[in-house]
Amino acid sequence: MLTRIRDDIAAVRERDPACTSSFSALTNYPGLWAVWWHRLTARLHRAGMVWLARYISQRVRRSSGIEIHPGATIGDRFFIDHGMGVVIGETTIIGNDVTLYQGVTLGGTSWSKGKRHPTLEANVVVGAGAIVLGDITIGHDSRIGSSSVVIHDVPPLSTVVGIPGKVVHRRDPIV
Repeated sequence: MLTRIRDDIAAVRERDPACTSSFSALTNYPGLWAVWWHRLTARLHRAGMVWLARYISQRVRRSSGIEIHPGATIGDRFFIDHGMGVVIGETTIIGNDVTLYQGVTLGGTSWSKGKRHPTLEANVVVGAGAIVLGDITIGHDSRIGSSSVVIHDVPPLSTVVGIPGKVVHRRDPIV
């Protein structure tokens, strides 16, 4: 657990040049606290304490401006920068080393049970105000441009911009 906390703080320090110390990360980054609270609410949710998990997650939303459903699955070193207005839906899956900026929505397009929110593979960056909707996959090492609306799968190593989001660049994998 302490290793994971240290990794989370290190992720903030690595990805935000404005973060000058671990103390600054602890005291000035509500995204860090939202992720830590999510880990607790996710455990409660999996244990069947759904109401309590949702209650706590809504208290965290009020204090941080970041809403993470307790049913979401989040990998290691997840970083939410300037997190106000971030919404992460119940069946979202987020891989390791993912970064979200303010106003990002990882939302659903259906009221049916089952997987209805996006999957973000490792090393994805989602720009401010972007909306990623439905049971789609954003491939590893991809970038979603600010204010884009993504409704289709995105291949790995891609850059997506626009409404609707379109792949505008594909990087070659480093061999």
